[in-house]
Amino acid sequence: MADDWGWPYSPLYGDRVVKTPTFDRIASNGILFRNAFVTVPSCTPSRNSILTGQYPWRLGTGANLWSQFPEGPETYPNILEDHGYCTGSYRKAFGPGNDRPRPVAGKAFASAGDFFQDRPQNKPFCFWFGSSDPHRPYEWQAGIKSGMRLEDVQVPPCLPDSREIRTDICDYYWEIQRFDFEVGQALKIVEEMGELDNTLVVMTGDNGWPFPRGKSNLYDLGVHVPLAVQWGDRIKKGRVVDDFVSLADLAPTFLESAGLQPLEAMTGRSLMNVFESDKSGTVDPGRDQVLTGKERHTPAQADHMGGTPMRALRNRNYLYIHNFRPERWPAGDPRTSMRGPGLSDIDDSPTKKYIVDHKNDPEVGKYYELCSGKRPADELYDLSKDPYQLTNVAGNPEYEEVLKKLKDQLMKELRKTEDPRVLGKDELFDSYPYLGDVKKESK
Repeated sequence: MADDWGWPYSPLYGDRVVKTPTFDRIASNGILFRNAFVTVPSCTPSRNSILTGQYPWRLGTGANLWSQFPEGPETYPNILEDHGYCTGSYRKAFGPGNDRPRPVAGKAFASAGDFFQDRPQNKPFCFWFGSSDPHRPYEWQAGIKSGMRLEDVQVPPCLPDSREIRTDICDYYWEIQRFDFEVGQALKIVEEMGELDNTLVVMTGDNGWPFPRGKSNLYDLGVHVPLAVQWGDRIKKGRVVDDFVSLADLAPTFLESAGLQPLEAMTGRSLMNVFESDKSGTVDPGRDQVLTGKERHTPAQADHMGGTPMRALRNRNYLYIHNFRPERWPAGDPRTSMRGPGLSDIDDSPTKKYIVDHKNDPEVGKYYELCSGKRPADELYDLSKDPYQLTNVAGNPEYEEVLKKLKDQLMKELRKTEDPRVLGKDELFDSYPYLGDVKKESK
């Protein structure tokens, strides 16, 4: 699992610069998923959701960044350990936040090699390798120095096109490539043990890229992630699947792959039926949408600890987002925040600095507004016309019926999955403590 590796940043999704040979190899040996989504565009709750197989809004304090892992929900590594598996993690697994006394992702090891040396011979294993790449900060111009060319970079239309931003994107690519290389090294250990063909391998990221309107947003650049899976002869090689997949589906998948029943509390759906098929394209017609959400990323408002709560329904044709607190700043108050400087829900970066420094430039101001301006309660995007989700058509009479249908559908699913935001308990998430650094500064 990478940290902040989002779609479409692999050549398999059309990027012309970044190289991901390990990811490409996993996909060629199994399945490339084109519609994989995290449940939340923030690392702690995204990982909590993956570990428990549940939507983050079911996890109490665990729906927020820098939180206490909630009591109660079981994690798939702990369940597998209870059934005879050797479990462990290397580098970033759960978090950031406070773990339970029993590590929710297994015992932490200093390296992948240490885990496999410690593992009893012939004992089944469950191992989580969590890189810190491509999380910021980056070494400036590392991408260019490695041979990347700025003119080859595809700048998404939600960002201005400048040399600084292209350079920043190349530095992001460089860290993706380092992650890809390290995954290859870990898989080499498994292959040298003679166990790669009997190992279910999943490679993905925990949320979208750390650029404005990406991470911490429910647009595709925040929640759409790469996903490739291989499992020896158990999965037909070279398949490309268009089914909508949530990373919350991984926990029940891992349990079923080990011969166990997914827990009733899990809202994710096992992918075993997709694995066992030999089809590409649409495999399971019922996988036609995903739900995503967000609570507090950082304490980004000026005078309170609340987040910017939002939920979304994404299908092939539309993205509908409901903002429960449209009066709040979605990227953080532009003046200051409980965490320090303004716009603190956007990671500090050369790209952020460029947009802020040039916000009064007519050519850049529209991007500043896209990335940091307040948003209405309802957002609707027609993906056939607007794949990057730049034009909100929620107020267009032509889309009135679509908007009503998707909003009703989303709210029905939220009630079904017991989201406090729709059950009259919407202040709960704002009350949970933030365990990271908070420093109130004057405006």
